[in-house]
Amino acid sequence: MKFFLDTANFEEIKEAYGWGVIAGVTTNPSLVSKEGNIDFYARVKEIADYVQGPTSAEATSMEKDVLLKQALEIAALSPNIVVKIPCYPDGLGVVKELSKKGIKTNVTLIFSANQAVLAAAAGATYVSPFVGRLDDISEDGIRLIEDVKEAFIMGGNDTKIIAASLRHPAHVLACAKAGADYGTVPFKVLKQLFNHPLTAKGIDQFNADWAKFLAAK
Repeated sequence: MKFFLDTANFEEIKEAYGWGVIAGVTTNPSLVSKEGNIDFYARVKEIADYVQGPTSAEATSMEKDVLLKQALEIAALSPNIVVKIPCYPDGLGVVKELSKKGIKTNVTLIFSANQAVLAAAAGATYVSPFVGRLDDISEDGIRLIEDVKEAFIMGGNDTKIIAASLRHPAHVLACAKAGADYGTVPFKVLKQLFNHPLTAKGIDQFNADWAKFLAAK
């Protein structure tokens, strides 16, 4: 499973890319709004130009013509852009139109395997099942990843699965085992994946022993 960073914070993106484990970025207007008074389109372009990899950015209108216009404006920002479209009937109609134009799409707010199959039929490049939000209402988010994976294998779909709404490291591992192609994670969760007390203890011991070696020279 590859990793996308779910953020609009440029400092987080630069730091995470320095770790060598990030394949791309996902973002949306809510994440951009958390960064203060900045322009959505400008920040998306800035991220896409820096990342040089898939950068998912959300079109949000519920009017089909407006949604298509918004999606085309977002796609024009960079060849790295993947347009995020919510999963609803007109949204999938826009996905079909974008697919005909060779524009990559990420159908988001997926909460059932049926929705994922419909998105794939419309030509979606990626689908984003929301694991944590299902868990929040006592449904099984990991089972959704498993169901979508099985359906895509049986159907011979090329659409990739992005496990979204991942709240903690256990979600990440479970989604990797369930066959997700990507996991999109907040910066906090990505950092947590590195953590293990024995690793920290080992590093401290190596540093202490090296300090002794230098002091003895």
